[in-house]
Amino acid sequence: MIHRRTILSAGLAAIAGPLLTRKALAQAAMSRITAYAFSFPALEGGDIRLAEFAGRPLMVVNTASLCGYTPQYAGLQELWTEFHDRGLMMIGVPSNDFGGQEPGGASEIKETAQHQYGVTFPIAAKAVVKGPNAHPFYRWAADARPKDVPHWNFHKYLIGRDGYIAEAFPETVEPADTRVKTAIARALADT
Repeated sequence: MIHRRTILSAGLAAIAGPLLTRKALAQAAMSRITAYAFSFPALEGGDIRLAEFAGRPLMVVNTASLCGYTPQYAGLQELWTEFHDRGLMMIGVPSNDFGGQEPGGASEIKETAQHQYGVTFPIAAKAVVKGPNAHPFYRWAADARPKDVPHWNFHKYLIGRDGYIAEAFPETVEPADTRVKTAIARALADT
Protein backbone atom coordinates (compact mmCIF):
# COMPACT_ATOMS: atom_id res chain seq x y z
CA MET A 1 0.00 0.00 0.00
CA ILE A 2 1.40 3.41 -1.02
CA HIS A 3 1.22 6.17 1.55
CA ARG A 4 -0.20 9.53 0.68
CA ARG A 5 3.01 11.19 1.96
CA THR A 6 5.09 9.15 -0.51
CA ILE A 7 2.92 10.25 -3.43
CA LEU A 8 3.10 13.90 -2.36
CA SER A 9 6.89 13.71 -1.96
CA ALA A 10 7.27 12.16 -5.40
CA GLY A 11 5.02 14.80 -6.95
CA LEU A 12 6.89 17.67 -5.33
CA ALA A 13 10.21 16.21 -6.40
CA ALA A 14 8.96 15.96 -9.99
CA ILE A 15 7.93 19.62 -9.96
CA ALA A 16 10.93 20.98 -8.04
CA GLY A 17 13.55 18.92 -9.87
CA PRO A 18 13.49 20.92 -13.12
CA LEU A 19 13.39 24.19 -11.16
CA LEU A 20 16.39 23.17 -9.09
CA THR A 21 18.19 22.07 -12.20
CA ARG A 22 17.53 25.40 -13.94
CA LYS A 23 18.63 27.29 -10.83
CA ALA A 24 21.80 25.18 -10.55
CA LEU A 25 22.55 25.79 -14.23
CA ALA A 26 22.03 29.53 -13.84
CA GLN A 27 24.32 29.61 -10.80
CA ALA A 28 26.95 27.59 -12.62
CA ALA A 29 26.78 29.97 -15.57
CA MET A 30 27.15 32.98 -13.27
CA SER A 31 30.05 31.40 -11.41
CA ARG A 32 31.93 31.07 -14.71
CA ILE A 33 32.00 34.84 -15.13
CA THR A 34 35.45 36.09 -14.26
CA ALA A 35 36.93 39.54 -13.91
CA TYR A 36 38.21 39.14 -17.46
CA ALA A 37 34.63 39.57 -18.74
CA PHE A 38 34.66 43.28 -17.88
CA SER A 39 36.15 46.45 -19.26
CA PHE A 40 36.51 50.03 -18.08
CA PRO A 41 36.48 53.18 -20.17
CA ALA A 42 40.05 54.48 -20.10
CA LEU A 43 40.81 57.92 -18.67
CA GLU A 44 42.26 59.07 -21.98
CA GLY A 45 39.73 57.38 -24.27
CA GLY A 46 39.21 53.86 -25.52
CA ASP A 47 38.64 50.90 -23.24
CA ILE A 48 40.69 48.91 -20.79
CA ARG A 49 39.53 45.38 -21.62
CA LEU A 50 40.37 43.00 -18.80
CA ALA A 51 40.17 40.09 -21.26
CA GLU A 52 43.47 41.35 -22.69
CA PHE A 53 45.05 40.37 -19.36
CA ALA A 54 43.45 36.93 -19.04
CA GLY A 55 45.73 34.50 -17.26
CA ARG A 56 47.62 37.30 -15.50
CA PRO A 57 47.08 38.51 -11.93
CA LEU A 58 45.35 41.85 -11.85
CA MET A 59 44.99 44.47 -9.12
CA VAL A 60 41.99 46.80 -9.38
CA VAL A 61 42.02 49.78 -7.02
CA ASN A 62 39.37 52.46 -6.61
CA THR A 63 41.20 55.77 -6.30
CA ALA A 64 40.57 59.43 -5.50
CA SER A 65 42.66 62.56 -5.88
CA LEU A 66 41.68 64.45 -2.71
CA CYS A 67 41.75 61.62 -0.17
CA GLY A 68 43.99 61.08 2.83
CA TYR A 69 44.93 57.79 1.15
CA THR A 70 45.87 59.43 -2.17
CA PRO A 71 49.60 59.01 -1.38
CA GLN A 72 48.97 55.27 -1.89
CA TYR A 73 49.30 56.05 -5.59
CA ALA A 74 53.07 56.09 -4.95
CA GLY A 75 52.94 52.66 -3.29
CA LEU A 76 50.79 51.28 -6.10
CA GLN A 77 53.32 52.57 -8.63
CA GLU A 78 56.08 50.82 -6.66
CA LEU A 79 54.11 47.54 -6.81
CA TRP A 80 53.61 48.06 -10.53
CA THR A 81 57.32 48.69 -11.04
CA GLU A 82 58.31 45.67 -8.95
CA PHE A 83 55.82 43.12 -10.31
CA HIS A 84 54.73 44.27 -13.79
CA ASP A 85 57.58 42.53 -15.63
CA ARG A 86 56.65 39.33 -13.80
CA GLY A 87 53.06 39.53 -15.08
CA LEU A 88 51.04 41.73 -12.72
CA MET A 89 48.51 44.08 -14.29
CA MET A 90 47.12 47.04 -12.33
CA ILE A 91 44.25 49.41 -12.98
CA GLY A 92 43.28 52.51 -11.03
CA VAL A 93 39.56 53.27 -11.03
CA PRO A 94 38.86 56.85 -9.91
CA SER A 95 35.60 57.22 -8.01
CA ASN A 96 33.76 60.08 -6.34
CA ASP A 97 31.71 57.68 -4.19
CA PHE A 98 33.45 58.27 -0.88
CA GLY A 99 33.45 61.75 0.56
CA GLY A 100 33.25 63.42 -2.87
CA GLN A 101 37.03 63.13 -3.05
CA GLU A 102 37.27 62.76 -6.83
CA PRO A 103 35.25 65.79 -8.01
CA GLY A 104 37.38 66.68 -11.03
CA GLY A 105 37.45 65.45 -14.56
CA ALA A 106 40.03 63.53 -16.55
CA SER A 107 42.62 66.31 -16.59
CA GLU A 108 42.54 66.71 -12.79
CA ILE A 109 42.73 62.95 -12.26
CA LYS A 110 45.64 62.70 -14.69
CA GLU A 111 47.41 65.59 -12.95
CA THR A 112 47.18 63.87 -9.58
CA ALA A 113 47.94 60.29 -10.65
CA GLN A 114 50.51 60.79 -13.36
CA HIS A 115 52.15 64.12 -12.59
CA GLN A 116 52.08 64.26 -8.80
CA TYR A 117 52.63 60.52 -8.15
CA GLY A 118 54.30 59.31 -11.35
CA VAL A 119 51.70 56.63 -12.08
CA THR A 120 52.37 54.69 -15.27
CA PHE A 121 49.79 51.91 -14.87
CA PRO A 122 46.43 52.32 -16.66
CA ILE A 123 43.84 54.61 -15.12
CA ALA A 124 40.17 54.20 -15.96
CA ALA A 125 37.68 57.00 -16.37
CA LYS A 126 35.78 57.93 -13.22
CA ALA A 127 33.30 55.21 -12.23
CA VAL A 128 30.77 54.33 -9.56
CA VAL A 129 32.10 51.52 -7.35
CA LYS A 130 29.30 51.00 -4.81
CA GLY A 131 25.58 50.49 -4.80
CA PRO A 132 23.09 49.53 -7.49
CA ASN A 133 24.66 51.88 -10.08
CA ALA A 134 28.15 50.49 -9.57
CA HIS A 135 30.26 49.55 -12.56
CA PRO A 136 29.55 45.89 -13.52
CA PHE A 137 33.01 44.80 -12.31
CA TYR A 138 32.25 46.16 -8.84
CA ARG A 139 28.77 44.57 -8.78
CA TRP A 140 30.40 41.24 -9.74
CA ALA A 141 33.03 41.68 -7.02
CA ALA A 142 30.36 42.55 -4.43
CA ASP A 143 28.43 39.39 -5.34
CA ALA A 144 31.60 37.31 -5.16
CA ARG A 145 32.93 38.81 -1.90
CA PRO A 146 30.10 40.66 -0.12
CA LYS A 147 32.18 41.15 3.04
CA ASP A 148 35.08 42.66 1.07
CA VAL A 149 33.43 45.57 -0.74
CA PRO A 150 35.03 49.02 -0.86
CA HIS A 151 34.18 51.13 2.16
CA TRP A 152 36.45 53.99 1.10
CA ASN A 153 38.96 55.02 -1.55
CA PHE A 154 41.98 52.80 -2.29
CA HIS A 155 40.30 49.44 -1.71
CA LYS A 156 42.33 46.82 -3.56
CA TYR A 157 41.06 43.68 -5.32
CA LEU A 158 43.70 41.18 -6.39
CA ILE A 159 42.41 38.95 -9.16
CA GLY A 160 44.19 35.63 -9.60
CA ARG A 161 45.26 34.08 -12.90
CA ASP A 162 41.93 32.21 -12.92
CA GLY A 163 40.04 35.51 -13.08
CA TYR A 164 38.51 35.24 -9.62
CA ILE A 165 39.19 37.40 -6.58
CA ALA A 166 42.22 36.01 -4.78
CA GLU A 167 42.44 38.68 -2.07
CA ALA A 168 40.87 41.98 -1.10
CA PHE A 169 42.61 44.66 0.92
CA PRO A 170 40.86 47.65 2.49
CA GLU A 171 42.14 51.18 2.17
CA THR A 172 43.96 50.92 5.49
CA VAL A 173 46.35 48.32 4.06
CA GLU A 174 49.19 50.11 2.31
CA PRO A 175 50.34 48.78 -1.09
CA ALA A 176 53.82 48.04 0.34
CA ASP A 177 52.32 45.92 3.14
CA THR A 178 53.85 42.44 3.33
CA ARG A 179 50.37 40.88 3.01
CA VAL A 180 49.83 42.61 -0.33
CA LYS A 181 53.25 41.71 -1.71
CA THR A 182 52.91 38.11 -0.51
CA ALA A 183 49.49 37.77 -2.13
CA ILE A 184 50.81 39.17 -5.41
CA ALA A 185 53.83 36.84 -5.35
CA ARG A 186 51.50 33.90 -4.67
CA ALA A 187 49.19 34.91 -7.53
CA LEU A 188 52.16 35.22 -9.88
CA ALA A 189 53.45 31.79 -8.81
CA ASP A 190 50.09 30.06 -9.40
CA THR A 191 49.94 28.30 -12.72
